[in-house]
Amino acid sequence: MAGCVAAALATLATLAVGAEPYPSRPVRLFVPYSPGTGPDIIARTLATRLAARWGQQIVVENRPGASGIPGTDTVAKSAPDGHTMLVNVTGLAMGPALYRDLPYDPVTDLTPVGQVATGSMALVVNPRALPVGNFAQFLAAARSRPGEVIYGSTGAGTPQHLGIELLEQRTGIVLLHVPYKSTADLLGDLLGGRTHVAYLPVHTALPLARDGRLRVLAVASRTRSQLAPEAPTFDELGAPDADIELWFAVFGPAALAPDIVRAWEDALAAILGMPEIREAWVRQGIVPGYRDARAAGALLRSEVARWKTVAERAGIRPQ
Repeated sequence: MAGCVAAALATLATLAVGAEPYPSRPVRLFVPYSPGTGPDIIARTLATRLAARWGQQIVVENRPGASGIPGTDTVAKSAPDGHTMLVNVTGLAMGPALYRDLPYDPVTDLTPVGQVATGSMALVVNPRALPVGNFAQFLAAARSRPGEVIYGSTGAGTPQHLGIELLEQRTGIVLLHVPYKSTADLLGDLLGGRTHVAYLPVHTALPLARDGRLRVLAVASRTRSQLAPEAPTFDELGAPDADIELWFAVFGPAALAPDIVRAWEDALAAILGMPEIREAWVRQGIVPGYRDARAAGALLRSEVARWKTVAERAGIRPQ
């Protein structure tokens, strides 16, 4: 018996010695959007801190285009060894409502390892093109001119587009949608008065509001923005559940091992507790906020269901 026990212990010891620590080689951290965007800023910050923590290179790879689908699909179809990961945003949960042939299911083909931040959107109006002073006056103007007040977005199916569709459903107003190819194009027409209203990131909207070129009517988050505490939320203005708070999270492919998930949870919790991270991100409109893998997964599932309902009610059919 003693010999059997000794042999078993020896076998376990051999396995333990042979097991590779995680990560055992460089990690590719995909961002399915362009450099300089929120997910990219987050990925590059995390990459530096993770490399220092794990002693392995974390390589950020931008794969922009097609609403983030190709870059996300690369991770979804990768080996579940934790060496190919993803930073994504709210638009991930909107995909099933918009695309019939989406090559992955965000709920079943990805493993959330943690939510890392949120970002607030502001509903803004050009006060010269649409002379309203607050949200109530905006609703009155829209109701008096159904289908004539123009709102711009950065493209059909984007959070800005579906966010306004949600606002219409919650308030009963009817607006005219004009999609743009970029934020720069949208801003040009918004400031020029050719578009009346739009969603902009709070940190983008504030300087334009302070010099009088735009007016902030509300923030589309559950609580007031740290960057614009004077701006009311939709809940406060009598339009509950119209929020479209952006969230940022890290994912791996499906079937990611529990020990790899825990390694990411521990690392993300530690990094997001660093004061310098909060200060740097808040200046760029990103508010650090850690939620573990279980909570991030629950958020993703609820968001997929929510945006499917919004799209169906808006008559948006998957293409």
